Amino acid sequence: MKTTLLNESEENLAQLTYSVIVEREKEGSYKATVWGLADCEATGDTKETALKSINQLLTARLENAEVVVQEMALPKSENPWIKFAGMYKDNPLFNDMVSEMEAYRREVDAEMEEYYRKMDEEEKNK
Repeated sequence: MKTTLLNESEENLAQLTYSVIVEREKEGSYKATVWGLADCEATGDTKETALKSINQLLTARLENAEVVVQEMALPKSENPWIKFAGMYKDNPLFNDMVSEMEAYRREVDAEMEEYYRKMDEEEKNK
């Protein structure tokens, strides 16, 4: 849905697009809130009245303000794992752990090698 409530000449205005949440209240009135600006809220008996009121409120708010778009480069962040790199280098159990991992890896590799050998044999016998 696109709503245009500006009565002034559009050639004199820069275009600003904003999202408005329109909610029907329990009493039957409507509440309009500019998305991201909770303090920029208006109510009305009809949806159109609430939207017109929010437009007037936002126009008044922006009358002495300037909308600026800023771009900034994000700082390069180091890999989050870098702070852990080498943290066990002085641990006397580190080399034992590495040896255990290598032995386990060889065991798993041998099991897989046997599995593939059996698969190849079955394929030949077909």
